[in-house]
Amino acid sequence: MSRRHTHFTTESDVLTAVTPATPNTHPTPTPTSTPTSTYRLQLGPEFPFAAAQRAVPHLARLGVSHLHLSPVLEAVPGSAHGYDVTDHTRVRSELGGEAGLRSLAAAARARGLGLVLDIVPNHMAVPSPLRLNRPLWEVLREGPHSPYARWFDIDWEAGDGRLLLPVLAEPPDPAACRVDGDVLHLDGWEFPVRAGTAGLALPDLLAAQWYRPAWWRQARTELNYRRFFTIAQLIGVRVEDPEVFAATHAKVLELVRDGVAAGLRIDHVDGLADPEGYLRRLRAAVGDGCWVVVEKILARQERLPAGWPVAGTTGYDALRQVDGVFTDPAGAAELARRYRESTGLPDNWRRTARACAEEVLTGDLAAELGRLERAAGPRLAPAVRELLIAYPVYRPYPGDGGPDPQAVAEAARRAGAEAVAGVRDLVRRDPAFAARFAQTSAALRAKALEDRAFYRYAPLLSATEVGGDPGHPAVAPDAFHAYCAALERDWPATGTVLTTHDTKRSADVRARIAALSQAPGLMDGSAGAAGPDPQLAWVARQTAFGLGDVPDRGERIGQALLKAVREAGLRTSWTEQDAEYEAAVAGYVPPSGELPAEVAQAARANVLGMALLHLAMPGVPEVYQGAETEYRALVDPDNRRPARFPQGDLARLDAGAAPSGLAQEKLALTAALLRLRRDRPHLFRGYTALAARGPAAAHCLAFARPGGLVAAATRLSLRLTRAGGWRETTLPLPPGRWTPLFPTETPTHYEGEARLTDLLSAWPATLLIHEPSPRAV
Repeated sequence: MSRRHTHFTTESDVLTAVTPATPNTHPTPTPTSTPTSTYRLQLGPEFPFAAAQRAVPHLARLGVSHLHLSPVLEAVPGSAHGYDVTDHTRVRSELGGEAGLRSLAAAARARGLGLVLDIVPNHMAVPSPLRLNRPLWEVLREGPHSPYARWFDIDWEAGDGRLLLPVLAEPPDPAACRVDGDVLHLDGWEFPVRAGTAGLALPDLLAAQWYRPAWWRQARTELNYRRFFTIAQLIGVRVEDPEVFAATHAKVLELVRDGVAAGLRIDHVDGLADPEGYLRRLRAAVGDGCWVVVEKILARQERLPAGWPVAGTTGYDALRQVDGVFTDPAGAAELARRYRESTGLPDNWRRTARACAEEVLTGDLAAELGRLERAAGPRLAPAVRELLIAYPVYRPYPGDGGPDPQAVAEAARRAGAEAVAGVRDLVRRDPAFAARFAQTSAALRAKALEDRAFYRYAPLLSATEVGGDPGHPAVAPDAFHAYCAALERDWPATGTVLTTHDTKRSADVRARIAALSQAPGLMDGSAGAAGPDPQLAWVARQTAFGLGDVPDRGERIGQALLKAVREAGLRTSWTEQDAEYEAAVAGYVPPSGELPAEVAQAARANVLGMALLHLAMPGVPEVYQGAETEYRALVDPDNRRPARFPQGDLARLDAGAAPSGLAQEKLALTAALLRLRRDRPHLFRGYTALAARGPAAAHCLAFARPGGLVAAATRLSLRLTRAGGWRETTLPLPPGRWTPLFPTETPTHYEGEARLTDLLSAWPATLLIHEPSPRAV
């Protein structure tokens, strides 16, 4: 595909004219409650509020309307993410405390930006030292009679009246215990001593406590508190209790009332006992003016409950749609065939997913399963297990009628219709059982799919992403258009994302991997380097193509592969590590990840096309830190490294320089769209699919926002090139005169239609802005 820079000065002029660069040349916009876009910042000790504040001028110039901050409340010291909250009443001191947050908010407001806070209602940390979590410390000291006992989802009966604490590195040695006043010391941990027991002999003292310190391995089968997924260091919080909600949300609500925060992202809403009830209580507390989205992973055919009082989700459903339209279905099927031949593993996604669900439910989640089976009774226990395994979405919700027909039919074949009917009845009439079933279902789906099956099933790694459906990696243009139309109709202010702190590969890495679906023969080389583990060799080759030849590539790929093999659980795991096998993982890092020239051009088209669709489609797009330019990152911690903000590149583009290379092309495209969203939001109203005409029509994905914008992207560009290019293919345009935001071959304006060989040759993804037609003289 040709890349002509003849008119790039014109492009920069358009970029600057349409989207003023700095507050000095344009009145400072007033933050609105609903963002036009958000920009995610990962805060931590290495990137505190002060560092975020220094980035505000660049982000304002970029065109975002709101900064989306990772959790800001007090967390475990040194935490790189902040989801391990220890104190809901204080802003995290390591980030700069409340003064630092308010200073950041003021600096952002002065540039026309608002703040969105990421809040964590589902869980708190079981920290070291334990006293950092005061509510938990008091429960350990006072037991079920503590006023804080209602905070946590503890099954005291299952633990014979004691809370299992699986925090020790090895089985406890009573002889190693010592008591210092009202504190018990064991294996480097401190525990509170129950009143009146300090003078007891050691064995009696241990038996008299409201807790039982235990080896970490005992969590799998003996844990008697709800946790986050399978992480015993995160204890579930009962925010369905009004008093617990009030205590854990007071500081956040204060920040909203004071105008520090204009929006909230709700982490892991599926973990709550009653998501809708929680959201209604939250909405009543924050008012209608606060933008609220939920981290909710929707399955392919699932829809967000219409009654939830939120703007929508955080956007993983949009990620799947955008990724899918740049995946060639025929090539994906060919990759699956080659994967089976190369690795000897089945290419059946459903069987892989089910096997992983069985393993996780009966292994990692054995304690949670046991609690449900005890509640259901021996006769219904097998049906509980089969319904959980078969459930096709993350969880049911109170009042939705219980497990859906697909799950019921699958479970009935294995456990019997009568037993399944009994469990369905139990779910309907017992709210506590229904809530626990739903919470376990959500944990199972996340751990079995995202954290196991996605690492085990690897024909096309770009499809194994949060919210993805590896069994159906491609999305047809008509399906994409239908999704966007429904989004505009039902959830126009929902969030949309391509890269987050939880994605296993950034959007630009996935764009490069997705290009392999147009050139599946590139994977043939993985078989020759397979050694004893052909599956890992396949994963390594795709990972190397995705990341490319970047600094520290060997170390970064090696770390990602090590995490992949532990999560897959085929040869090693986090809890049962095979040291010899893990030592060999570094040997699977390919010497190079550069793509052949024509595939690299296809990857470029994917990168720019995905960015265009994301930023032009319905919803509120989020840019992950650093992803306004080309951003290649693998799974965490690689994707949580301190951000690099391309301030100098943006300044040069604004000064009229032509973009040089893909990174600057993406930056120019991103800035143009973000500024249009901020300054001319009326352009982004409505949605109409546009259909190209001609021999290559299937390679153009285009839509109009009737407010005055047309977006057009090239899909499957390598296939297009090999088929002879655009030839006489045209794109019919809505009435009026249309100006491309980026250069085209010859015309500077279009009316009626545009020849795609002109419109999409220099840039594989472009935008047209409506102008009033000139009056007839």
